Amino acid sequence: MQYKYELHCHTKETSLCGQVPAREIVKMYKEKGYSGIVITDHYSPMTFKPSRVYRPQTDMDFYLKGYKEALKEADENFTVLLGMEIRYYATANDFLVYGVTEEFLKTNGNLMKLYPRKFYKLAKENNMIVVQAHPFREWMIRIKHKYLDGAEVHNGKTSKERNRKALDWFREKKMAVKVSGSDFHRPKNLATGGIITNEPIKTNDDLLRILRSGEYELIEK
Repeated sequence: MQYKYELHCHTKETSLCGQVPAREIVKMYKEKGYSGIVITDHYSPMTFKPSRVYRPQTDMDFYLKGYKEALKEADENFTVLLGMEIRYYATANDFLVYGVTEEFLKTNGNLMKLYPRKFYKLAKENNMIVVQAHPFREWMIRIKHKYLDGAEVHNGKTSKERNRKALDWFREKKMAVKVSGSDFHRPKNLATGGIITNEPIKTNDDLLRILRSGEYELIEK
């Protein structure tokens, strides 16, 4: 049996650009035959209120709202995991992070001020995977690959040509983890990316192990 998982998804509750409530997102992915999603809401200066933008760790109830709502629709046949898409202050680059926990977000201060080198060190200390999202989208700058585990080589909202460049870059730098994601914000983005596995993913540990193993197929629509 094969299982499909979405690795790049934004909710209306948390991401300002998200247009679909989290519980509806889960229902939509269930109808498309997926077995789970990773909620990767934006952790960026645009996400938090002005009074909290420099202390986002004090607003985690807001940040986790989309994830918590999605969890209400999870069941034994559909997994909802917590991830994030982080952007640092005064930059345009985005990074998908897998293996995120609520405790990590609540106890490590303001992550937006760390930037790639320090954040990657923290991510490794906490057994997480960091990949650069849509690395050839307009305004993106590829960072040093030593601060990455890999790249998003297929993004459902990015052109075929730019996705091809992302794959070439991934191969050139000999990175370890390649991912695909729909970059879901609205219904037209539904199920245009993700991975296919031969075993179910139930936990962060499952997800991290499978991504590191390379034993999965990319969904590229």
